Order: sequence, then C-alpha cells, then structure tokens
Amino acid sequence: MPKKILLQFDCDPQPSTFDAVVAVDAGADVLLRHGGVTPDDVVPLVHGAMFTRGGADLASTAIFVGGSDVAAAERVYDRIRATFFGPVRVGVMLDPAGANTTASAAVVAAARHLPLGDTAAAGRLHALVLGGTGPVGQRVARLLARKGVAVTVASRSRSRAADVCARIEAVVPGARLAAVESAAGASAGPWREAVERADLVVAAGAAGATLLDAAGRALARSARVLVDLNAVPPAGIAGIEAADRAREDGGAVVYGALGVGGTKMKIHRAAIATLFESAAAALDAEEMLAIGERV
Repeated sequence: MPKKILLQFDCDPQPSTFDAVVAVDAGADVLLRHGGVTPDDVVPLVHGAMFTRGGADLASTAIFVGGSDVAAAERVYDRIRATFFGPVRVGVMLDPAGANTTASAAVVAAARHLPLGDTAAAGRLHALVLGGTGPVGQRVARLLARKGVAVTVASRSRSRAADVCARIEAVVPGARLAAVESAAGASAGPWREAVERADLVVAAGAAGATLLDAAGRALARSARVLVDLNAVPPAGIAGIEAADRAREDGGAVVYGALGVGGTKMKIHRAAIATLFESAAAALDAEEMLAIGERV
C-alpha cells in the first residue's frame, strides 16, 4: 500500500499549521505544504499529484485546499477539479478558514434538537443566520436551505445579504431565503419579525461582535436552538458561553463555539480520512455535512 500523501494548498503565504496538525492526526503519512497558491499556479502542482501514481494507487494521494480568503480558495478548488480528466484524479477537500467543517458542525448540532432530517417537518422551520454574509454564515444558510428550512440571512448590509441569497438560490432549487438588515435591539420591522419567528438562530459573525443582544434574545421566544460560533468575548448571542453544549437556557438549547468545536474536529479528521478512500472524492460543505451526520 503506498503512503498516504496529502498536498496542502493554502492561499495564504504561510500554510495553516492548524490544518497541518489535523492532517497528520487524521492519518496522512506525508504532508506536502504549499503557501500562496493561486488558480494560475495550482495546475502544475495538481499534475504532479495526478501523474506520479496510477490506477488504485491514485487514491493514496489527496489535496486539501485552505486559507483565510474563502473566495480565493474556492477559485483554487474549482481550478483543481477542472484539471482532472476521466479517472485521472485525486481526492480533494475544500475547507478555507474552517468554514465548511464549522458550518457542518453547527447544522449537526441543531439537528440533534430539530427535525432537519424530515423534509416535511424541516419545511415548517424558520432559521435566522446572523453574520450570514461571512464564510461560515453563507454555508450554514446554504446547508439549511438544502434541508428545506426557510432561512433569513441577516447582515449589517441588506444588499450583501440579498447577494448571498441569490447565490444560494442559484445552486439550491426551491430554496426559501430572505435577506434582512440587522438592527440593534431587534427593535423594528423585518429584523424583529425574523427574530420572533426563528426556530433556530445561528450567530456566525466576526469574533467579539454581539449580534443578538439581551433585548433581541428576549424576543426570540420561538427559538428552540441557539448556536453561537464566536469563541471570543463578548458573546455573539447574549447569555451563551463558549463551552455551552446542549445547555437548556430559557426554553431553548444553546451551543457555544467550543461546544460545537468537538464535532467540527471530528468532521475535519473524518473528511481527510475519506479523501484516501476514493480518488473521486470531492468534499465541499454538503459532503462534509453528510460526514458529520455519520460520525
């Protein structure tokens, strides 16, 4: 059996040490790290992975695409997949800034308490994604929309939220999405309505930013699950601690960033292991959610 070689293609100048450590823990025998990777220079690197092994041995080579610039990583991922042809390909995984694994873990956590696996029941649910235009928020919204949940994408800029909705609608037929501008204190109009009707609230904004304060939390009376993915004080959702994991709080179940983090790490490690099971593996958010639903 050939050694399992993982090529880490990072769009940042220095490849992530976090992703490198997880790769080794997940079973990669050899880790080849490349920083500053762009769509233009990734092709010869991919050719090196494609043409050095053949047949079943190709499954022992895989690619991880990361970096802090999610859009840049997506372009690299797309170029990699476009470089493959026929059976000459290797497994590839996209997880820039941990966006896909984190979003998947948030949805897995919510599904422990909401009927996301039941199409009819999920179709009656409403979710509010705070910080919905960020890399994690966009993926949470997309994954929930695929489950049939009606999703409101909240942002300080309604136009940016509307752009996110349009992009999701383009890839998720029948998605039910709405864009709303965040309002401090959940005091008025569409914002207040979105908070009041939400069965699920996920905060996926920037570190240290409170997206749902105490006044807003008081209005979220229908919320059965609240997930705050911000680990840096102050909390993204008032009253949630980073270590909270399925804690009952005011009639809702709450999760903090560390409470979701264990599942995120399981998904990350399992996804890398999956890369070496088939040269045809191509793992984006949806595939990582499927892995999370199994682990």
